[in-house]
Amino acid sequence: MKLISISFLSKLLILQYLSIQCLSDDFDFFYFVQQWPGAYCDTKQSCCYPKTGKPTADFGIHGLWPNYNDGSWPSNCDPDSTFDKSQISDLIKNMEKNWPSLSCPSSNGFRFWSHEWEKHGTCAESELDQHEYFETALKLKEKVNLLQILKNAGIEPNDEFYSIDNISEAMKEATGFTPGIECNKDSARNSQLYQVYMCVDTSGSNFIECPLLPKSRCGDQIQFPKF
Repeated sequence: MKLISISFLSKLLILQYLSIQCLSDDFDFFYFVQQWPGAYCDTKQSCCYPKTGKPTADFGIHGLWPNYNDGSWPSNCDPDSTFDKSQISDLIKNMEKNWPSLSCPSSNGFRFWSHEWEKHGTCAESELDQHEYFETALKLKEKVNLLQILKNAGIEPNDEFYSIDNISEAMKEATGFTPGIECNKDSARNSQLYQVYMCVDTSGSNFIECPLLPKSRCGDQIQFPKF
């Protein structure tokens, strides 16, 4: 009886594992998420600059996240596929500039990139291997220069407050697609421009209209903090 029980449990675990693996094969789109470092750092938890020094005052990549049309998402899809920095050695300089880690303690970025690959990247392995995953995100950032788009619309990171509708419209006019905008609050409880979500097809090649946008917790007027 004990042997039957163990066998049944083993089969159940295998089926659960396979179902998790299958989830990574049928996601519907990516969220490509960029964050403004001034807003990340201007919070109670503060921030720590990377060991390479203070990043440039520009939006940095947060991640490329597989998502489903119903608002759910897969995560940690392949425990056997661990982050391997040797696979992205030719991308590291670019990642240090465009995908910096601001979490504490100060780091070289590998902890952050490892988290992004193992939580999100492994769920896109049906489309992108590890090198392609990071390279794809870097190429997407090249396609959409958010800071320049906002500056062209007279929206500058100068601690001033701007209409969230104007920010969204400037991005939509430049890219052709409606962005998702996420805010955080500084110690004075000011709503700040924090993250911008753009949607991308499952190949990682083309921006698309978002099937759904993350819920915004922004006010009508939001601050674009200095960095």
